[in-house]
Amino acid sequence: MSAIARIGSALAVAGLLAAGYAPGASAQEAGASYRERLPQDEVVYFVLPDRFANGSPDNDRGGVAGGRLQHGFDPTHKGFYHGGDLAGLLSRLDYIQALGATAIWLGPIYKNKPVQGRPGRESSGYHGYWITDFTQVDPHFGTREEFKALVDALHARGMKIYLDIITNHTADVIKYRDCDADPCPYRALADYPYTRRGGIDGAPINDGFLGDDAAHQDAANFARLRDVDYAYQAYVPDGEQDSKTPAWLNDLRYYHNRGDSTWKGESVTYGDFSGLDDLLTEHPRVVQGFIDIFGQWIDDFGVDGFRIDTARHVNPEFWQAFVPAMLARAKARGIPNFHIFGEVYDPDPGVLARFTRVDRYPTVLDFAFQSAVADAIAGKAGTDRLERLFFLDADYEGGPPAALQLPTFLGNHDMGRFAHFVRKARPGIGADEVLKRVELAHALLFLARGVPVIYYGDEQGFAGDGGDQDARQDMFASQVASYNDDALVGSMQTTAVENFASDGPLFRTIARLAGLRRDDPSLRRGEMRVRYAGDAPGLFAFSRLLDGAETLVAVNTGDKPVSAQVLVDAGSQRWESAAGSCTPTSSAPGSVRVELPPLSYSVCRAKP
Repeated sequence: MSAIARIGSALAVAGLLAAGYAPGASAQEAGASYRERLPQDEVVYFVLPDRFANGSPDNDRGGVAGGRLQHGFDPTHKGFYHGGDLAGLLSRLDYIQALGATAIWLGPIYKNKPVQGRPGRESSGYHGYWITDFTQVDPHFGTREEFKALVDALHARGMKIYLDIITNHTADVIKYRDCDADPCPYRALADYPYTRRGGIDGAPINDGFLGDDAAHQDAANFARLRDVDYAYQAYVPDGEQDSKTPAWLNDLRYYHNRGDSTWKGESVTYGDFSGLDDLLTEHPRVVQGFIDIFGQWIDDFGVDGFRIDTARHVNPEFWQAFVPAMLARAKARGIPNFHIFGEVYDPDPGVLARFTRVDRYPTVLDFAFQSAVADAIAGKAGTDRLERLFFLDADYEGGPPAALQLPTFLGNHDMGRFAHFVRKARPGIGADEVLKRVELAHALLFLARGVPVIYYGDEQGFAGDGGDQDARQDMFASQVASYNDDALVGSMQTTAVENFASDGPLFRTIARLAGLRRDDPSLRRGEMRVRYAGDAPGLFAFSRLLDGAETLVAVNTGDKPVSAQVLVDAGSQRWESAAGSCTPTSSAPGSVRVELPPLSYSVCRAKP
């Protein structure tokens, strides 16, 4: 089917119900209501467009002549473009909606440097994080017109779209004349100050520049920062001087130029991210430049939110200006619940909470949730590991109510998939136990507080061999040998064939959990109160409470049956099952008996 035919087919079904909300609703009704949903009402499906569906083979090489090291297309190599695009994604919206997703988080679609890396270590920008043009869709993925068609089709269904954005870095274009190493070592502020060329013993430069701390982040001060040779002799190779868009990005004064981050100390925000050109985000021109860039994507397309990459690698003052500017831009566009969440790659809730208090992020990806669930369900930690996680919700700006908006997840394109964690932590266990543990993790994902994020392919049992490229399998028939030798969870298929079936056990489990969440407002918006936890694998129970209604969720992370009295509200005395087995009547006011088989869960709703 042609790209145009696929788009037309997808638009023709735009009147389907809005991702499980209001069965029987028309497209007009769905379109009128989706803007009003709060972020915690969503179920998010995260997609890397290159690996999802190939709607138009004509754009596989992005219009670039030459071989794989020029255009970046090689579907047999896990580090190159495979052909997925926006037309393919649009043609599969029925599939995503049937899973219960109400929003798509779309991996970066901006124009990338097709290939980079030293000879023999090249890979492509298929993932979208090596941007050269922040204003255009990468031609490997399609066009701005196709992106608009996708956004319009999602909105017609009552679904939302969150764009993945990057402000920390661009593609690797800038080089250093005085460094032949790979990577170039980081050169610190104290040893290589802005006011000396090449170190503290060098000639004075940038006279009158007072540094880049918060008190001096103004245009007058940065006008004195003219010479960029304070740490390295930075330059742009011939032929690439005008390779970035907007044009201001080609000015070396707007980059740190201090070498590669060591992931410690000041280098976290000043160092190049694995060689990528690190922007001088303290500079007011850079701040305004990115407000203009991403504000325009809101204006032009009406997107519903941003996931912000590498948030911890940018100074707080940048976010304190950028985030409110984006929220204001969205509000002016008629988007009242614009969802901004930052990627802070850290399992410590205290570190995550800092970015909501200091950097003023509305919310961040909940890496702490991922870590705790992996320990308790893939690993062998007690359920008090989960209890501590939710206890620390008070650390976030706004406390536990704000934690309802934390996007939660089990695995992703960087760290790997949850099924891989299970197999790694429990080598030799049977396929049935792997499936049960993956299903149990998804139960926590959908029933505990937060906004569940499904990593594409998890619903088909993708596992992979690790993180990064090893966790970025194709949904369409793959030609990558290291993908195709994987045993999928709950399926006899491999990635050598397309995987869009809706009858597999994980797809059905996720769709069922999405339905539970859809039908019970307390699972989306209710207070979360831990009721039972222990220092070994076994019972973990919590209530979701909203407007006097209580839903009790219990999970058994252990390999033996559990039975215990669990604290509940005294007014919750009669119970009905939404999933699993529930005792119909409390043992006494405030106490109900919970019994669960190994690796199972129950959802019990108190009757009025």
